[in-house]
Formats: sequence, C-alpha cells, structure tokens
Amino acid sequence: MMYHAGLVLEGGGMKGIYTAGVLDFFLDKGLEFSNVYGVSAGACHMCSFLSGQRGRARDVSIDYLDSKRYCSVESLIFTGDLFNVDMCYHTIPDYLYPFDHETFKKYEGRAYCVVTNLITGQPEYMRFRDMSKDIDKLRASASLPLVARTVMIDGQPYLDGGISDAIPVGRSVMDGNRKSVVVMTKEVGFRRKPTNAAQLALIKARYVKYPKVGELMAQRHIMYNECLDYIDRLQKKGQVFVIRPQKVSGVGRIERNKKKVQALYEEGFAEAQSCYEDLMKFLEK
Repeated sequence: MMYHAGLVLEGGGMKGIYTAGVLDFFLDKGLEFSNVYGVSAGACHMCSFLSGQRGRARDVSIDYLDSKRYCSVESLIFTGDLFNVDMCYHTIPDYLYPFDHETFKKYEGRAYCVVTNLITGQPEYMRFRDMSKDIDKLRASASLPLVARTVMIDGQPYLDGGISDAIPVGRSVMDGNRKSVVVMTKEVGFRRKPTNAAQLALIKARYVKYPKVGELMAQRHIMYNECLDYIDRLQKKGQVFVIRPQKVSGVGRIERNKKKVQALYEEGFAEAQSCYEDLMKFLEK
C-alpha cells in the first residue's frame, strides 16, 4: 500500500546496511511511500527498495567486500574512487546482480537523489526516474570527498549529498508531506563532532577550486545537530516517525567485516519489525 508520506534515508557508508534491513522489512509488508529521498548509501538502497528486490541491497553490500574490484586502496589510487565506479554502477547492476528496471519504472511516486553542488554549496534534490539514464545522479549522491572523483552533471560539479543535507526531512516537509518516516544510521544520542582539523585542511587543499566544500565541512557538525533538534521538534508534533539504531554498532563507514555488516542489517530489520505497529498508527492516523 502506498502512503502519502515522505521516506527519508540517511547515508553513512557501510552503516547504511541498517537501512537495507529496514527497507527489506517494508518490502515484506508491502509498504510504499509517495516521496522517497535518498542520501549517499541511502540513495543506493532506495533503488533496490523501489525495484522491489528484497535482499539485493544487503547482498550487494556484503558479497563483494573481499573483492579489490569493489572497494580498495588500489581502486582509489588508480581510478580516484575508493568504491570502483565500473564495478558498482555497471558490472553489478548490469551483470552480477541485475537491477529490475521494469519494476522500478512502475513506482508511482517520486524518488530523489540528494547531491551537493560544489559551486553553490547547496543541496539539490534530483529526480531519479531511470537507473540507466540517471545513474550519475546516484553516483554523485554517494561520492564522498577525498575518496571519490567529482561527478559532472550538465556541466556542474557534484559530490555526496550528505555534505549539505544529511537528513533531508526539511525538504520532505517543504514538498508538502504532512508525515515523514526518517531512517537514520546514527544511534540514539549521537551528536556530530567538528571535522578533524587535519582532514579539514586536506579537504580545503583538495577542493581549492570549490571553496564551498571546505566551508560546508567546517560547519557540517552544526548543520547536522540542528537537523537532529528539528527532527525532535517534528516528532513531538507527530509529523515524523524515526527508525534508528538503539546502540553503537561498531560498523565503520568503510567496513570490511562481513559479520558486523550482516549483524547491523539484521538489527535494522528487527528494529523495523519491533516498531511496526506504532509506525502503522502513525501513517494511518
């Protein structure tokens, strides 16, 4: 059943496997949302959710962790991308674990990939209609600073949407969604800390042509924590339902331990299952 509500999916690298677990539970229950906003890893998992391929996001995230063609320092050195672009955006969806384009095209709602424009420093919410034609939008949304190449779309440079709008619940509200379901990858009680000074200096040097990147990274913790406060206010008003890890997972943004990743996936599934009755009351109220 499709609900007229926004589904907001935070990024977080391999921590996003939690989201994959939540979305697989939603698939089991036949839940659909009229608007879906995916950021970085959240955008990647959004695609498998909307194509109705239960388990695909989990398998793609776990099965290739041992492959240097998937994610490796060698890929970063020789291609400029830690996560190999050809492997992630062509070999896997076209051959190894084919994407269900036909089911995706039947989705009647609106899907968005959140990206950051490096010139303006502003987030952009790009409609995602076709996996083949819009693949660069997905890639841009998941391209982290320093470990991924800048993605050019229509002559404009883009990187990870999490730099400028990590949890786009504000956009969901602006789009007229009276209710939003927010799937977060950071645990209860998490507050973002300032970017490490050395890392910030490296980012400013790397993106000297795009000074907005350094400015965003310097203010990122402030924007993120303000967003958390905003979500808390919306929760109290009954406009937002949040699903998030209840404890620290121990899974890093670039995690190679398959058991840890699998466990976090299962945690996401279990958390969605445990709050299902409350979620339905929220959506149907």
